[in-house]
Amino acid sequence: MERSEFLAKFGITMAAVCAGCSLAGCGSKSSDPNPGGVNIGGATPPPTTGSGNLFTVDLSSQLTSIGSSKTQSGVIIVRIADGNDPSSFTAVQVACTHQGTAINYNNGQQRFICPAHGSEFSKSGAVLVGPASTSLHQYTVSVDGTTLTVSA
Repeated sequence: MERSEFLAKFGITMAAVCAGCSLAGCGSKSSDPNPGGVNIGGATPPPTTGSGNLFTVDLSSQLTSIGSSKTQSGVIIVRIADGNDPSSFTAVQVACTHQGTAINYNNGQQRFICPAHGSEFSKSGAVLVGPASTSLHQYTVSVDGTTLTVSA
């Protein structure tokens, strides 16, 4: 094979690889946790704001200790203090705003952390450490007796 023929074939092959990678989104970073409707990070997409009551939790049997959490319907709720009043809990979208990976709550650091790329968020969902640049959506928590309700 001649050098010019090799370079021509190599160039076409590399162009095809790069085009395929661009179409697949290789290395792309997005602040949309659900770009194009595809759940790329494995977390359930967050509920739409204004969609009403999302779920309830029985506080007599769930979220009984500080730092305990529950994930449901695209939301992670965490007990952050003693007592059964709304300020004792926080509820944010579970999908990291960087690439949609499910976040976890670190009670020792009192923050949400994305295991994929290390983004960190406050208890209210504000970005503390990137690469995420958009805050997590925070949901409304209400308590009636031992029933906690999360709503959008």
